[in-house]
Amino acid sequence: MIQGRVTMPSLAGKNILVVEDEYFIASDLKRAIGAASATVIGPVSTLDGGLAAAASDAIDAAVLDVNLSGALSYPIADRLTERNVPFVFVTGYDGWAMPATYRDVLRLAKPFPPGAVLRALERLVGDGGKD
Repeated sequence: MIQGRVTMPSLAGKNILVVEDEYFIASDLKRAIGAASATVIGPVSTLDGGLAAAASDAIDAAVLDVNLSGALSYPIADRLTERNVPFVFVTGYDGWAMPATYRDVLRLAKPFPPGAVLRALERLVGDGGKD
């Protein structure tokens, strides 16, 4: 998909879980991911909601906010890891503040442009830009 002069990655047919507790960020992510022709699961804003979605839905990749109103999303990341579902963290935390298990996971610092999330998702599950 092309917006202006920037080519946006296509995530057509992918199911993307969005776990984000900030309404406007969640809304922006849902809109951007949907515009990339993916199906958005959620957004969900709580640890329990994220755990339920991660356990039951067909998910190709996920976007996880680390801090969900004081609850950390690492149990969701654990569940996704068990299922071999790739994910990207979106957070204000620096890498050194992450548990050692997740320091090497792709992480986008808030605030971020929606295009950065789309590129990260394409890197995780996309076709690498091949047509």
